[in-house]
Amino acid sequence: MKVLCVGEIMLRLQPKGYKKIVQAKEFDIFYGGAEANVSVSLSNFGLDAWFLSKVPNNPLGDSAVNSLKELGVNTSLVVRGGERLGIYYSEKGAAQRPSTVTYDRKYAAFSEMDFSEIDLDKALSNTTWLHFTGITPALSEKTEELTLKLLKAAKQKGITVSCDLNYRKKLWSQEKAKVVMTRLMQYVDLLISNEEDCKDVFGITADNSCIEDGKLSVSGYKKIAEEVSKEFGIKKIAFSLRESYSASTNGWAGIYYDNGVCYESKQYKVELVDRIGGGDSFGAGLIYGNLMNKSPQETLDFAVAASAIKQTIEGDYNLASVKDVESLMKGSGSGRVQR
Repeated sequence: MKVLCVGEIMLRLQPKGYKKIVQAKEFDIFYGGAEANVSVSLSNFGLDAWFLSKVPNNPLGDSAVNSLKELGVNTSLVVRGGERLGIYYSEKGAAQRPSTVTYDRKYAAFSEMDFSEIDLDKALSNTTWLHFTGITPALSEKTEELTLKLLKAAKQKGITVSCDLNYRKKLWSQEKAKVVMTRLMQYVDLLISNEEDCKDVFGITADNSCIEDGKLSVSGYKKIAEEVSKEFGIKKIAFSLRESYSASTNGWAGIYYDNGVCYESKQYKVELVDRIGGGDSFGAGLIYGNLMNKSPQETLDFAVAASAIKQTIEGDYNLASVKDVESLMKGSGSGRVQR
């Protein structure tokens, strides 16, 4: 089954270990981006994952594309051109010091991509599922227009669409996000969010939850799902729920609202290696579960386990296989050496 992910892939530069940027003399290099991360997960799960984007025709663009190719993602829809590849710098947090991200992505090739550059027949031919996030329309007016036109074309062909809200306050305001994302919700079949995004984008809050204190109410997020479903007519809504005890240790769980019924997962205590991409791997797990016709509970459990594993892996990409995820789901989370 062909799954199309559309978005920006970036170069990530991260100081070695737990150093701050002002201390750094050298950086680790990774490639990633919300939709690119999803495509890698789906490829690792054995699906036909395609990535649509635009990168410059230079060695950085080559390297970004190669990072996807070597993990089985079809990159034939990646357009070459533009001036630069977007960059972001990340500082890994520890204990009470949070992780931080600094963007250097203005005027990146994808942000200037025009809808006319897409080979639409190739992109949507035999496509079962299309995935995007709120980051893509936030980048520029061109990507906002591209997203809307692509979703319209996908729905005309009966393609299932998923969206991860992924609100980024460094990219656009809450007011702008609400206007744009509200317009796009009519095309969405599966909405993915975290403990903050529905509040930031739609102004819908969970009762009895305090994100800053790491206290999340499952019943509160069930209520959000019901409100979102009623407002936009979306039948499937999922939340990843992160309880942040510190920058080093998190509780990780999820809920999944499917056609009026709400399902809860178990919670994992995750000792973080790299939390970036955790939400993307959660979304990929939900897509995989739906395409494999798993039950809603199995779909949720798979997504939460997959994303728990991702946060123990350096880099943006989740390199876990279906076997790895199912092993954790069965209870082998002790971390003992597998011989």
